[in-house]
Amino acid sequence: MEIFDAFHLARMQFAFTVSFHIVFPAISIGMASFLAVLEWRWLLTGDTAYKDMFLFWSKIFAVGFGMGVVSGVVMAYEFGTNWSGFSSIAGNITGPLLTYEVLTAFFLEAGFLGVMLFGWHRVSPRAHFFATLMVAIGTLISTFWILASNSFMQTPQGYAIENGRIVPVDWFKVIFNPSFPYRLAHMTIAAFIVAGFIVAACGAWHLLHGRRDKPVIRSFSMALWILLLLTPTQILVGDAHGLNTRKYQPAKIAAIEGLWETEKGGTPLNLVGLPDMDAEVTRYAIQIPHLGSLILTHSWNGEIRGLKEFPPQDRPYSPIIFWTFRLMAGLGMLMLLTALVGLLLRIRGQLYETRWFQRFVFCMGPSGIVALLAGWITTEVGRQPWTVYGVLRTADSLSPVDAQQAGVSLLIFVLVYFLVFGVGIYYMLMLMKRGPDEHTERRDQRRHPVLHNRALEALREE
Repeated sequence: MEIFDAFHLARMQFAFTVSFHIVFPAISIGMASFLAVLEWRWLLTGDTAYKDMFLFWSKIFAVGFGMGVVSGVVMAYEFGTNWSGFSSIAGNITGPLLTYEVLTAFFLEAGFLGVMLFGWHRVSPRAHFFATLMVAIGTLISTFWILASNSFMQTPQGYAIENGRIVPVDWFKVIFNPSFPYRLAHMTIAAFIVAGFIVAACGAWHLLHGRRDKPVIRSFSMALWILLLLTPTQILVGDAHGLNTRKYQPAKIAAIEGLWETEKGGTPLNLVGLPDMDAEVTRYAIQIPHLGSLILTHSWNGEIRGLKEFPPQDRPYSPIIFWTFRLMAGLGMLMLLTALVGLLLRIRGQLYETRWFQRFVFCMGPSGIVALLAGWITTEVGRQPWTVYGVLRTADSLSPVDAQQAGVSLLIFVLVYFLVFGVGIYYMLMLMKRGPDEHTERRDQRRHPVLHNRALEALREE
């Protein structure tokens, strides 16, 4: 296979840019809801530690939001420069869905973002909380429309083919296609987990360095409560998503599991192995009998179709998604272990003094991002060789570009992205290293005594 032709270089370019992009919206989605919870707690209790936490984490949110917007604009241009075939054939579906995202979500976020970030002492506490809620809701609405568009590409329905183009027939079916509910829930929870581990790791860092103030302790505690709730929920949602994928994208499941033959009487699970696309076998496989059937069909003898049942040109590239799925699933088990050990230490009253656990949580900080990327690679590579599954091939989606154009632009993207977003990520890390400030109430009283007193009066009234 020629990997340096225009087709594969264009695919690598999009994979590179979308991998950078998806990280920042995930941080924004999870962090926006976390900020809403923090401000709600501050309004409810009047405890300024929650406001300290809000002011600190809103900085992380703002940087992530800005980088997400910039990287998303680049991807929109790529649809025209490298994938004009896809835009021409499927644009009647994806164009309106992305437009709805801008009209209903981005404008909502942008309209209230300034109030949320800079509206302290300029609007009432209730108005500021309303702005924070609108930003958080905007991120979730954005998730809705983006996942609707992507899910249509995975499990298309509600369309017709007219003059070689995909046109909508039933918008309700287009949006609420078979995989959409599962993918929306899976991605939303993943974003919350990404934010949860970032907050937990930051808290663990400061605990390890001797800080025991309320903003640090509460950040660590709240993040672990969030992870305790969400990690088992994500496992259940992922299981349901897997059953849905087996029904509508059986070739993807076969490639993920490295299964070549359709075995009667129960399918084993390949724990590890090296899928060989040419030899049509998974080498060095370590198998557990019947476990594949039990996980993927919820029955002891369930049948799973092997890759040999699909034409070679329709098979996803198993060596990649076999391992990215296992990376995602393995990290998911470690995430669950983190949450359960945290609960045990909390019950024993040792959560804030157990240094080995804090080191472990700190090391797990990037795990949400890594699992998120591994999951997206699994689902997107697993859709190949289709852009719109079963309808439009990726090869037919390419623009008339040559390898030199695709290669030079890829090189430029790599250099610019590592420079620009590298600086942004470094800045976020430096902010987290510094940690939240304390004594917001006294600082506010000194700088804005009248507005501070009004805020306290509003809190007392509520």
